[in-house]
Amino acid sequence: MRLVVQVKLLPTPEQAEALEATLHQLNQAANQVSRLAFESKTFGVFALRRRVYSELKAVGLGAQQAQHVIKKVADAYTTLRGLIRNGRLTGKRRVKAESKPICFRSNAARPFDDRCLSWLHDARTVSIWTLRGRVKGIAFTGSAEQLKMLAAYRRGESDLLLRDGVWYLIATCEVPQARLEADPDGWIGVDRGVVNLATTSDGITYSGERLSGYRRRMARVRAELQARRTKSARRKLKRRAKRERRFAANTNHVIANEIVADAQRTGRGIAVEELAGIRDRVRLWPSQRATLSTWPFHQLGDFLAYKARRAGVAFVQVDPAYTSQMCPNSWCGHTARGNRPTRDTFRCRSCGFAGPADHIAALNVSRRASAVWVFVNMPNEPAVESGLSASRAGQPDRTARRKPRASALGR
Repeated sequence: MRLVVQVKLLPTPEQAEALEATLHQLNQAANQVSRLAFESKTFGVFALRRRVYSELKAVGLGAQQAQHVIKKVADAYTTLRGLIRNGRLTGKRRVKAESKPICFRSNAARPFDDRCLSWLHDARTVSIWTLRGRVKGIAFTGSAEQLKMLAAYRRGESDLLLRDGVWYLIATCEVPQARLEADPDGWIGVDRGVVNLATTSDGITYSGERLSGYRRRMARVRAELQARRTKSARRKLKRRAKRERRFAANTNHVIANEIVADAQRTGRGIAVEELAGIRDRVRLWPSQRATLSTWPFHQLGDFLAYKARRAGVAFVQVDPAYTSQMCPNSWCGHTARGNRPTRDTFRCRSCGFAGPADHIAALNVSRRASAVWVFVNMPNEPAVESGLSASRAGQPDRTARRKPRASALGR
């Protein structure tokens, strides 16, 4: 499986100056190629290469970097067409995107392959091609795990990036995947939420109070900065937004690591609710919209998925319908909105089973995982042919309980 490793460069002032001049020149060249591609409606790699390759070489770019600039521009327009085709760029945003050529920032990341960049892992230095010649002996640093992974599994290109005055190299590593446990010994159900970021079927709760408090403080500071309407305030807003994203990502990493480690130790799999499109399905008060729209549900699910795959732990997504309203007792299964009188409590009106609502939801997710796992591992997948989705496998057909339409009764 592919993982991304980011290490920090520690260049001298002279080395940093050469790197910055090279990065600016490459992005300036990309903007020129982008304007030509937009004006001539030429977006293919080979067509662009025939038109601009010699010009890029004439301004001092090496052969490899000229090729990378052309491919970067072609890929950017391919991505734009894909967003439009898939309906993710519509209305005024689409008109604005199609009305002008794609523009690259002066410090946007640029790829360097092994001909332009060499790694010396023993000395912890890199050698990079620049417009001022080959710059050698640029030190880099990272965690022990990052450096070990980089030395053993790095493959392909590396991206040079300047962010907030700090230089980084982002490398792709092909890490061998652990053997998947085909027959897990049970499942850890994970219910994701706002008050509690995650609750497992084992009863372990990861409270979101610390993250919520942090985000409330950031919201107050953000409102104060937005009221100033100055350039310095906008710069601070960008820095604080990045800090908030890093804080949330670190919190999700910690939660995912603990859940995956528990599953690996006990030989179980991990099951989560499939929350795709939740923002379109849920009606919220205006005061709740910002909280839900910026909450990192999807990120936690992604972290759990790739960490489980790396550890060889089975991972599935199940249908989220009524998980917090259905009784987890196998002999009961009563489902009703009244089973959840408050946000935090669950009490079955049929059998009297009670408990924290998030824990009940995690238990139901765990129960559904077994049916989903059997479904996705069926050799012929007959349910796919009948139009069923994996997340609905093992669930009762709720359409069968609906009243027949008037046309079906002959009326």
